[in-house]
Amino acid sequence: MLRMVTIGVYGFDGESFLRRLRQADVRLLLDVRQRRGVRGPEYAWANSRRLQAALAQAGIAYEHHPELAPTTELRRLQYAEDDRQGVGKRSRRELAPEYTRRYTIEILDHADPTPIASEPPGGGSAALLCVERDPEACHRSLIAQRLTEQHHITIEHLRPPCG
Repeated sequence: MLRMVTIGVYGFDGESFLRRLRQADVRLLLDVRQRRGVRGPEYAWANSRRLQAALAQAGIAYEHHPELAPTTELRRLQYAEDDRQGVGKRSRRELAPEYTRRYTIEILDHADPTPIASEPPGGGSAALLCVERDPEACHRSLIAQRLTEQHHITIEHLRPPCG
């Protein structure tokens, strides 16, 4: 059975992020962000060019999959729910039900996950990357669920070290 992992940016620094990928034998990083930048100097390492350079140096391939990224409209819908609940993007614990419904209908139901559902060249595993710390608060968990349902892929969610 094929195995895949998911990982977010928040909670990691560049070194611990790469270390966690190596521990999971990740050979291919699948970036499912629409905008591939992260605000804040502590996350400058995760901006696209820097991240791709660090991955290349670590021997990890990189692919951007914008077809799996939420639209700006969908992100705004989630932000409105975050505001209503009084949580910030970095402290969100779950996705809004309406966001989940619309992301599934508008993005997932039109995307073909087959290209990302195969073993990376050279073995190892692939990782779905977005920003949020917790997969339950991120669309990558919805992609992972679809991959499990349609392609019987085992998913492991990588989380940053505690503390």
